[in-house]
Amino acid sequence: MMAKSLFIPGPVDVLDDVARKAADPMVGHRSKEYCALHEKTVEGLRNVFMSENRIYFGPTSSTGFMEAAVRNCVETKALHVVNGAFSNRWHQISKSNDKAAHAIEIPWGSAGRPEDVKDELEAGDYDCLFVTHNETSTAVMTPLEGFSEVCRDNDVLFCVDAVSSMAGVPLPVDDLGIDVLVTGTQKCFGVAPGLAMTAVSDKAFQKSAKTENKGYYFDYHVFEKYAKKNNTPSTPPIPQIAQLAYQLDRILNEEGLENRYRRHREMAEHTRQWVRRHFEMYAEDWCASDTVTCAKNTRDADLTSLSAELGEKGYLFSNGYGKLKGQAFRVAHMADRQMNELKTYLDLIEQILRL
Repeated sequence: MMAKSLFIPGPVDVLDDVARKAADPMVGHRSKEYCALHEKTVEGLRNVFMSENRIYFGPTSSTGFMEAAVRNCVETKALHVVNGAFSNRWHQISKSNDKAAHAIEIPWGSAGRPEDVKDELEAGDYDCLFVTHNETSTAVMTPLEGFSEVCRDNDVLFCVDAVSSMAGVPLPVDDLGIDVLVTGTQKCFGVAPGLAMTAVSDKAFQKSAKTENKGYYFDYHVFEKYAKKNNTPSTPPIPQIAQLAYQLDRILNEEGLENRYRRHREMAEHTRQWVRRHFEMYAEDWCASDTVTCAKNTRDADLTSLSAELGEKGYLFSNGYGKLKGQAFRVAHMADRQMNELKTYLDLIEQILRL
């Protein structure tokens, strides 16, 4: 099977030295060696999250911890800002867990603002507000400032999906007043999929204590019992955790967070300029993502054929997601992608489409 460069918004390419950490000798998940690895990983995540909140991780996709936020924190009603396919998924998760849930619908390509939810939160009996920070279906990044104040004024928890943005852009959890943050390894962290992480505030943890029918697997209080011993409730994916601990050290001590953020921002700006030159941006300028860009297919290009040709040359292309298939395409520029690699990929698209 040909190895391909993944220009999709996750999973991403994993650096060779990071990938090799999955081959470290296996240890028992209740051993002192694993506990030391767990503690090191939590401390690294704390620095990236910029948070003193409880940090849990375990064997699940990020969708699992999205469901955990619903099961632990919603007693009466959930309010969801829906502006794309993945924010809509969180709304569907609430409903499938038999929670009363209402959606504030924002046009695809745009982002919600605190004023969009203020009146609804004041009028309704809500437990939680759910916001997707980076909506990869539309490449929209929602500015989060101001949401926590509206939530605090109405005694509502602020829950954020940062699956495809954390470790790619500055996202200070505590300063933003985020009560539950969800992310995963396979996007900006540049680690193999299969491991998700969440940060939980004291307020969310206390709410979980009062919420019934949470199940076992995603109960924050079960996680906390084991976290106190630097462990997880169920068998953790130790190879991915070894990768993550190693990658966190690279991010924090080798590249540096500010350099990483700058690299993501520069790649985003380059991609947006390229899209404006040849197509049109799907996202509005004020909320365009720094980790993935979505282009409207204004040239009516055959994206299926483009994908096939790129595949033959060793690249995995990202068509539009869901209802946008054929109408748009996405270019991911996250994790350890470098500018020269991005330029080569975009140049190749130009050659194939004869732009």
